[in-house]
Amino acid sequence: MHIIKLFLFIIPLVISSKIDRDDSSYDSVSPEPKSRFAMLDDVKILANGLLQLGHGLKDFVHKTKGQINDIFQKLNIFDQSFYDLSLQTNEIKEEEKELRRTTSKLQVKNEEVKNMSRELNSKLESLLEEKILLQQKVIYLEKQLTSLIKNQPEIQEHPEVTSLKTFVEQQDNSIKDLLQTVEEQYRQLNQQHSQIKEIENQLRRTSIQESTENSLSSKPRAPRTTPFLHFNETQYVEHNDIPANCTTIYNRGEHTSGIYPIRPSNYQVFNVYCDVKSDRSWTLIQHRTDGSQNFNETWENYRYGFGRLNGEFWLGLEKIYSIVRQSNYILRIELEDWNDNKHYIEYSFNLGNHETNYTLHLAEISGNVPSALPEHKDLVFSTWDHMAKEHVNCPESYSGGWWWHNVCGENNLNGKYNKPRAKTKPERRRGLCWKSQNGRLYSVKSTKMLIHPKDSESSE
Repeated sequence: MHIIKLFLFIIPLVISSKIDRDDSSYDSVSPEPKSRFAMLDDVKILANGLLQLGHGLKDFVHKTKGQINDIFQKLNIFDQSFYDLSLQTNEIKEEEKELRRTTSKLQVKNEEVKNMSRELNSKLESLLEEKILLQQKVIYLEKQLTSLIKNQPEIQEHPEVTSLKTFVEQQDNSIKDLLQTVEEQYRQLNQQHSQIKEIENQLRRTSIQESTENSLSSKPRAPRTTPFLHFNETQYVEHNDIPANCTTIYNRGEHTSGIYPIRPSNYQVFNVYCDVKSDRSWTLIQHRTDGSQNFNETWENYRYGFGRLNGEFWLGLEKIYSIVRQSNYILRIELEDWNDNKHYIEYSFNLGNHETNYTLHLAEISGNVPSALPEHKDLVFSTWDHMAKEHVNCPESYSGGWWWHNVCGENNLNGKYNKPRAKTKPERRRGLCWKSQNGRLYSVKSTKMLIHPKDSESSE
C-alpha cells in the first residue's frame, strides 16, 4: 500500500515538471523543437516506482497464499473432527436404543414379579385363614377329647379319634411347611425385584455417563453422583426375632455365607452379607472385585451405602456405625494382588458418628502384610463433595471416599479400579493401592473389608 501511494505521488510530479518545461519554452526567445519522448530521469523514476510496486505485490501475494493454506488446513481438521463426532453420535444412539430395549424388558419382568408377589400374598392370606380355622377346630376337638377322657377314664381311646388327631397334626405340619416355603419364595421375589430396580438404575446412569463423556466440553467437572440405592433398607418395624449381627446368625445355626437381615440395637432392619470363615461369621462392609461399581460417589451415598451385596458395594457409614457401637469390633482387610497372592491385616478400631465425620482410630492386631494405615491417629472420612479442612485435595486427586490423615496417603481401597493392572506408579497411586510403611506399593486386584465382635480371637 505504501508503494502504491509513493507511485501515485511520483506520477503528478513527473507530469508537472514536463508542463513547466513546455511553458518555459514558449517564453524563450529562440524556441527549441519539442521532444517527442519523456526525459530519461522521469523514465527512471517511473520505472523504479513500478519495480517497487511489483516487489510489494509479490510479497503480498506470498503472504495471502500462506494464509489461504492455513485456512484450508484448519478446515480439513474441522471436517475430520466433525466426521469423528458424527460416528460417536451414531454409536451413542445405537447404545441408547439397546438400553431402552433392555429397560423395556426389565420393566415387563418387573411387572411379572409384582403380579407373582400379589398372587403369593393372596395365597398366603388364604393359607393363614385356613390355618386359623384348622387351629380352632383342633382346639375344639381337644376340648371334646379331654372331656371324653375325664368322663370315661377306663374306656380306651377310640381308633377313629386317634386317626383324626394324627390327620389334624399332619395337616398342621404340612401347612407350616407350606407357609415357610411361601415366605421363602416371597423373600426371594423381593430380592429379585430389588435387583431389577438396581439394574434399571445402573442402566440409566450408564446412558447418562456415556453421553457426558462424549460431549465436546473440555472443562473439568466434578464427579457425577449416582442415585442412592436403597438395596438393603426397610421401614422401622418390630422384629424381635431378627439378630443384631452376623455372629448371632452363625450361633443360631446358619453356617453358610450369604445375605441375611439384621437389626442392630436402636436401628432399623437392613440386609448384610455374612462371610463365614474359620468357624466365624464376618460382616462384609466393602467389596471390590472387577470395577463394575463406580466408587467416586457423594458423601450422602457413602453415608447410606451403594452397590449390590452380591457384587461390588459399600455398606454405608451409618449402618457400619450402628453395628460397631454395640460392642468392641475387629476390622479385617483382605487384599489380592495381580499375581493372585492373598494378604490380610486386622485392627482393633473405634468409629465415630456423623458429627465427627466418622473418625476412625486403629491399632494393629495381626496380619501377613505390613500395615499401611496410620495407627493411634484420628483418620477423618472425606469425599469430593464433603471434605475436612486438612484434606481438601485428597478425594479429588485420589478418587473415592476414604479415611485421610493430614496429607493424602497412598492407601485408598475405594479409589478408581485400574483394569487391567496399571503400568505406571502415578496410575497405581490413583487407583486401588496399599503402600506399607517400609515403602512397598501393592497394586490391588480385589479387596474385602470385614468386621467381627472382639469377644473372640480372629484367625486366618
